[in-house]
Amino acid sequence: MRVVLAEDLALLRDGLIRLLQAHQMQVIEAVDNGADLLRALTTHRPDVAVVDVRLPPTFTDEGLRAAVAARQQIPGLPVLVLSQYVEQLYARELLSQGTGGIGYLLKDRVSDVAQFVDAIRRVASGGTAMDPEVISQLLVRHRVTSPVASLTPREREVMEHMAQGLSNAAIAAAMFVTEKAVGKHISSIFGKLGLHLHEDTNRRVLAVLAFLEAG
Repeated sequence: MRVVLAEDLALLRDGLIRLLQAHQMQVIEAVDNGADLLRALTTHRPDVAVVDVRLPPTFTDEGLRAAVAARQQIPGLPVLVLSQYVEQLYARELLSQGTGGIGYLLKDRVSDVAQFVDAIRRVASGGTAMDPEVISQLLVRHRVTSPVASLTPREREVMEHMAQGLSNAAIAAAMFVTEKAVGKHISSIFGKLGLHLHEDTNRRVLAVLAFLEAG
């Protein structure tokens, strides 16, 4: 798996490179600023990008802006944001592009290397990996005109787990219900969001994107 990494802290960047290489990932370029990130993404077209939000020169949102710009040129480019902050404006723009391969994890909440590596692989394969705290902040304001507004509290709970990338079995365990019950909730969610069986797309990812974008 080919990875482009954007992290301005040298020690953390070196540690991430070593970690990824230890899990059979090839870091084809590691950069420390937004301009170099955009160039690296459009030049190399990696299998996945692991991106910090705040990069030089202004340390505001250069990483996310570069990721958004790259995905406009390369639709569906998988991006995993790894940051200390939730930058809502560009995070929403990233999600609103309507394609999978999106993740957003908070650095101080990543406590399991195996789960982190799994999140990278899941995003690279077109899935989602969203930290619950990121989900919470993105859903602070809910647009009542969205079809997502019709979801029941239980269906919203299922959607929050789906956004984290959990399987039906894992969702069932987290909610203390049967896997069959989770399947029924997901079928209902797909129906309410207009994601039909005949569509040749990943309905699970589309549902998560719709849910997060409706925040």
